Amino acid sequence: MAQAALDRRSRMFRSLRTRFRGALIQPGEDAYDETRRIWNGAVDRRPALIARCVDADDVVTALRFARDHALPISVRGGGHGVAGNAVYDDAVMIDLTLIKGVSVDPAKRQARAAAGATWGEFDLATQRYGLATTGGTVSQVGISGLTLHGGFGHLLRKHGLTVDNLRAVELITAEGEQLRVDAQSEPELFWGLRGGGGNFGIATSFTYDLHPVGPVVLGGPVYWPIEQAAEVLRFLRDFAPAAPDELGIMLVAHQLPPLPFLPPEQYGKPALGLLLTWAGEVAEGMRVLTPLLTQLARSATWSGWCPTAHFRPCSTVPRLPATAPTGGPYACLSCPIPRLRSSSRCSTRSRRGCPS
Repeated sequence: MAQAALDRRSRMFRSLRTRFRGALIQPGEDAYDETRRIWNGAVDRRPALIARCVDADDVVTALRFARDHALPISVRGGGHGVAGNAVYDDAVMIDLTLIKGVSVDPAKRQARAAAGATWGEFDLATQRYGLATTGGTVSQVGISGLTLHGGFGHLLRKHGLTVDNLRAVELITAEGEQLRVDAQSEPELFWGLRGGGGNFGIATSFTYDLHPVGPVVLGGPVYWPIEQAAEVLRFLRDFAPAAPDELGIMLVAHQLPPLPFLPPEQYGKPALGLLLTWAGEVAEGMRVLTPLLTQLARSATWSGWCPTAHFRPCSTVPRLPATAPTGGPYACLSCPIPRLRSSSRCSTRSRRGCPS
């Protein structure tokens, strides 16, 4: 870009600073490269300006500024969208990651969360009351993108998609108007937001229904070499249709990540994984899951299954005995399944999540 054009743009951005409460970051500034980075490392784009908003008024200011100067806009929530829509070259990136906060009403079983929150932050707030809603399967994922695209998570079979639990959205339209959108006030717009992506405006907060889940749940992954996939899938074909709704069953087929219960020499090898989550009473979950795990354990190669995955703060959870062995494929020492119990140690020991 010619120097004269750069100077004009710089003056333009300086005028915005007088009306914007958050941080405005331009190319060449210290935080620029870190702030424009998103989860998909293959996306390497350079916005003209990153507007790190601290509230909805900042979003309105940045949006109107970009529109008045005919600049393209992208919106970043958690930055996990694989397509990289959060960041574009020569655009104004409206960054919501500083707009945080989760408030919980345990009596109404509802939570209101700001658009910059992650699912880990959301769960931390709701689990203080033993409540949860269907969210992402990775705690670092932002609530905004996942919610607006439908929302798939471990509680899906029992409590539906994230949008099935969405009750209201605070939205800023393309004209900069702030709206509260729900089934009564804006039914058609609310319908579109529940799965239509970020094409209807910029959401700054979400209100969700909550359900009694936790603070102790059953769960964990089991992995097989990809060559055993047919055997596992045949078993699940017969088991899953009759399984209770409380049982979340998620299949993954990918290269093995560096998880603590996997032997290091297996990292990066193709595998089939089964992620189990029980969203009901622990005792009933053990009754339902024991036959499943017993059957699967006959062929399981690596398991991180742990019968008590805690969501309480680590300081309140007893540690594993200091004598717990190390090395090898890991499973919980208290697991009722002999094949898994005979493994070395609980996969959650590093985060002190197992009461064994």
